[in-house]
Amino acid sequence: MLRTPPDPRPLNALSFDLEDWYQVLYFDELLPPSQWSAQPSRLASVTARLLDILDEYRTRATFFVLAYNAERLPRLVEAIQQRGHEIGSHGFWHRPVNRQTPKTFAEDLKRSLDVLRSITAQQVTGYRAPSFSITHESTWALRILIEHGLEYDSSILPARRSYGGISDAPRSPWILRYSDGRSLVELPPSTFRVARRNVPFSGGGYFRLCPYRLVRWGLQRLNRAGVPGIAYLHPWELDPGQPVLPVRWSHRFQHYVNLKETEKKLRRLLEDFRFVPMNELVSAVLRSLSR
Repeated sequence: MLRTPPDPRPLNALSFDLEDWYQVLYFDELLPPSQWSAQPSRLASVTARLLDILDEYRTRATFFVLAYNAERLPRLVEAIQQRGHEIGSHGFWHRPVNRQTPKTFAEDLKRSLDVLRSITAQQVTGYRAPSFSITHESTWALRILIEHGLEYDSSILPARRSYGGISDAPRSPWILRYSDGRSLVELPPSTFRVARRNVPFSGGGYFRLCPYRLVRWGLQRLNRAGVPGIAYLHPWELDPGQPVLPVRWSHRFQHYVNLKETEKKLRRLLEDFRFVPMNELVSAVLRSLSR
């Protein structure tokens, strides 16, 4: 029986934040969580198409699931898991961490983990904050993640951002160690340096706005330096037919720019690079740092 030879290309991680089209932070002024249940969900159909694309390229990823959606669409989460992908937590209500107290954050996190574990019958080891909203002022959240059994986080964007970001944070995966011996692996979204500033390019609106050749160049440059790339998207970014809301022009641009091009660019990304789920990258990072 012939075996497929191992892929010699550098490891990178791919993830998707499982949100519906109306759950992004900048739509909150029009559609707060109290109105979510009245909106037409497009999440199941677009995620099914995304799973087919990942199957086509034999790629497994991490889905950071908003547990509000998991509670309403448990079969979708089961389907993601059955297709070989990792399930991580994206919280329950999609509230920015830096707008919460430690108490409300811990409650939201626990609720999300309880929902996800009840569906998957597995431990959840990874977390991503809504809108990368762990900042200098809210790093207390990292210890709470450890206290709830999380092993890695992907919430600290090492760049300036209106909703969050820590611009002087490390650009490559790193380990946060506490004096009590506990630790947490941090997997920051990929950035490159321009005029002494970190510029995101590998996910979300950055990915949709940047020419693909720039995305490819950025990931190749990281890989040549021995740094894994970390890319992310949302299922709604593959859905150009979603409703268009009358939001301010900056939010309209941020959300709707190049939606028609996302699938094509994602396919090119899957052709050009080797991706694994985030938890597999964590294992590789721990092995490399222990040498």
